[in-house]
Amino acid sequence: MKLLFRTLQLLYCLYALLAFILLMFLVLPLVLLSLLLGTIKGGNLIYQLCKGWATVWYFMVGIRHQEIYETPHDRSRQYIFVANHISYMDIPPVVLIAHQPVRILGKYEMVKIPVFGWIYRAAVILVDRRNSDTRARSVRALKAALRNHISIFIFPEGTFNETAKPLKDFYDGAFRIAIETETPIKPIILADTIDRLHYRGLFELTPGINRVIYLEEVPVKGLTLKDIQPLKERVYTQMESALQRYRTYPSA
Repeated sequence: MKLLFRTLQLLYCLYALLAFILLMFLVLPLVLLSLLLGTIKGGNLIYQLCKGWATVWYFMVGIRHQEIYETPHDRSRQYIFVANHISYMDIPPVVLIAHQPVRILGKYEMVKIPVFGWIYRAAVILVDRRNSDTRARSVRALKAALRNHISIFIFPEGTFNETAKPLKDFYDGAFRIAIETETPIKPIILADTIDRLHYRGLFELTPGINRVIYLEEVPVKGLTLKDIQPLKERVYTQMESALQRYRTYPSA
């Protein structure tokens, strides 16, 4: 029975990969044309194209997107969105919740993927954490987005959480930018992406629900850089508590 299930899963994953690639090639010309509209208008359009791509792909592979709002969310305001990071499936739901202009901070390594890397480069603000110059450029780009009334999205853990804990330790970057620009933080929980696609590999995909939970925003007005650590701890505790409400973790 296990062999049969695994065979069916591999066939499903192959179908999902082919569907993803087909849709990618359909979206690519529109993405390249969008670049002619400039950084702001073109960038916003690219996110809408990717949102359509993700919506159609979800339908084709039997994944259901669900948004849960623990508190009301004002789409007319700017935020620094932060979320847990545990799977390559974290990207589609992040695109699907782009109900307002947003830019994602993404790892530079992803641009090396053939064809997909072109779209990725056009859509995200790139960062190479190993290079101080590119880190500085990415911070300037994130602040520029905020000045242009565009929200930003950062995974504060930096890399996949492959531990048994709900979250890895957070980097300071998102919280420093929040304080320096006086932009509130909006924590997001990706509750099911590890179930939809485990970080073990691309052939671990399964259909099912993929929930995104909006948590209460965290204001930063009046804070100084001395408050980075307590701010980071507050957001960490809020997100950790939410993950424990929506998922089951081993006892410490």
